[in-house]
Amino acid sequence: MTLRIYIPCDAAAVSVGADEVADAIRTEISKRKLDATIVRNGTRGMLWLEPLVEIEEAGKRIGFGPIGIEDVPSLFETAAHPKALGDIAEIPYFKSQQRVTFARCGITDPLSVHDYEKLGGLAGLKKAIALTSADIVKMVTDSGLRGRGGAGFPTGIKWNTVAGTTAAQKYIVCNADEGDSGTFADRMLMEGDPFLLIEGMAIAGLAVGATKGFIYIRSEYPHAFAQMNRAIEIAYTKKILGANVLGSGKTFDLETRLGAGAYICGEETSLLESLEGRRGQVRAKPPLPALQGLFGKPTVINNVLSFAAVPTILAEGSAYYQEFGIGRSRGTMPIQLAGNIKQGGLIERAFGFSLKEIIEVYGGGTYTGRPVRAVQVGGPLGAYWPTHLFDTPFGYEEFAAKGGMIGHGGIVVFDDSVDLARQARFAMEFCAIESCGKCTPCRIGSTRGMETIDKIIKGEDVANNIELVRDLSEVMRDGSLCALGGLTPMPVLSALDHFPEDFTPAHQAAAE
Repeated sequence: MTLRIYIPCDAAAVSVGADEVADAIRTEISKRKLDATIVRNGTRGMLWLEPLVEIEEAGKRIGFGPIGIEDVPSLFETAAHPKALGDIAEIPYFKSQQRVTFARCGITDPLSVHDYEKLGGLAGLKKAIALTSADIVKMVTDSGLRGRGGAGFPTGIKWNTVAGTTAAQKYIVCNADEGDSGTFADRMLMEGDPFLLIEGMAIAGLAVGATKGFIYIRSEYPHAFAQMNRAIEIAYTKKILGANVLGSGKTFDLETRLGAGAYICGEETSLLESLEGRRGQVRAKPPLPALQGLFGKPTVINNVLSFAAVPTILAEGSAYYQEFGIGRSRGTMPIQLAGNIKQGGLIERAFGFSLKEIIEVYGGGTYTGRPVRAVQVGGPLGAYWPTHLFDTPFGYEEFAAKGGMIGHGGIVVFDDSVDLARQARFAMEFCAIESCGKCTPCRIGSTRGMETIDKIIKGEDVANNIELVRDLSEVMRDGSLCALGGLTPMPVLSALDHFPEDFTPAHQAAAE
C-alpha cells in the first residue's frame, strides 16, 4: 500500500522550512526505496507546529512537528518519535473547532478537484445552477451571512441590490487585499483551498447576473497569487469556469490582479480605482459600488471569507448556517491569533466565544510567559482592550457596545511590557503613512495626532495635549471619507480610556 505523507505548501510553513523538509523526505523515500507519495496540502492552522508532517496510517493521519531536516530520517525509523503528535484530528486545538469555511484546509491537495469534490466541493454551485437568481440571493440573505472584511454588512442585501439593477455587464470583485496586522485567513484559504473561493464567486455571479470576476490580491502574497492562478487554470479545464459552467449554459470568467502594497486598497472604492488602472484613492459615496462600481457597472464586492462561506450555505441550506452564532452574528468566524502568543494560528468557531477562551485555551498564554495586558482585535484600526473586557461575547453588536470591532477577525496579543501610549502613536503614524491623501481629516489629522502624542510622551503639557488628541479624534471620526481616517481614533481613544497610566510623565520617564 502506498504511504501518503502530507507536508504543507502554505507560506507560513514554507517560511520555516517546509520545502526543505519535503526535499529531505523525497531523498529518504528514494534512498529507502519506499512506496510513498508526498502531498503538499494547506496548513491546518496550528502554525506553532509548522512544518507539520502527517503520515497516513490505517485511515488516520499521524502528525509530527515541528519537523526540521535533521528530524526526517528518524520519521522512518521509529514509531515513538520524540515529535509525534498522534492522530492530528484529535489534537484539542483542532478538534474543538467548528470548521465550516476551513473544513478542507490542510486536509486535501489544494489543486485537486477530485479531492475537493470528495469532501463536498461544488455541491453548492451545482445546487445554485438549479435555482433562480432570486432563490440564491434569498438563501444567502436568510443565512444571516455578513461581510467578513470588517464592516459586517449583510451580504444578501448587497447581492440583492446588484441583482435588481439592470445593466449589460455586472462584476464580482473579491477583496483579497488582506492588510490588517495579525491576519492571514484569506491567504491561508487561497493557498489551502482555492476552489472554495472560485466556487463562491461563481455562485455570486449566478445570483446577480454577473459574468466576470476579479480577485484583487495583495502584493505581499506571492504564494497565494500563484496558487489562485493555478487553481483558476484548472477550474477552466474542469468547466467550473468559462462559457458553460458545469454544463449549465451560464458564463462566469475569473481573473486575478496583484496590488502594489497600499493598505488603502483594502477599502472597496480604492480597490476599484486600482483595478481600473488608477491610483488607489477613495471614491465619494454615493453612488454605491452595487450601482456604479467597477468601470461604472453594478458590482458585488466581498472579501475572501464572505465568498468562501457561500458554497456551504447553498449546499447545506440557510437554516444550517443560522444554527451557528449569537444575535445578529450568524455562522462561524475564522479567528487569527498572533502577536505575543505561545500557540498562534487560525481558529474557526461559531460566534459567541470569548477572547479569554481564545487566548488562554487555544493560545496557551503569551510567548514570553508574562501576563497578558492587552489585545487588539480588528487590525491596526481596532481597539486596545484590557483583560476585564475579555469575557465579551465575540459578536458584531457585542463588540460595538464596548467600543470595539471584530473587523477581519485578527487578534494581536500584548504582554505587560507593552506601552500603550506608543501604540496610540503608532495608530496615528500608520494612518499618516497609508492615507490616500484625498481628505484633510485623515491626511493632516493623523500627522498632527502623531506630533501631539509625541509631546505627551515627552511630558509636555500632558492634560491639554490629551484633550487635543480627543478633539482631533472626533474630527477624524466624523469627517474622514473612509474607514482609515474614521477608525484610527478607535485604537487611540481606547488606549487613552483603558490605559491612562501609560500617558503620564512618570510612566514615560520609567519607560526610558
